[in-house]
Amino acid sequence: MPVFEFSSHAREMLKERNINEDWVWRILNSPDEKLMGSDGNMHYSGAIEERGGKILHVVVNSAIQPNRIVTLFFDRRLLRTK
Repeated sequence: MPVFEFSSHAREMLKERNINEDWVWRILNSPDEKLMGSDGNMHYSGAIEERGGKILHVVVNSAIQPNRIVTLFFDRRLLRTK
């Protein structure tokens, strides 16, 4: 399992968007989807039951060590698949 750290921006987004840090770890450990983006970052996503099944999207720069969580948000473009 890679080691992750939050960027300062990602830490701000946790607070601003009222996202529980435990949800981020849940998505990173067991994503519904994991894709390499055209931006070169790894994109993890998964449904958060505590938020009505909304899809949490976590963007990670995996080219550096430890892997850096760049940003995170509830993705309105994605629909729950499960």
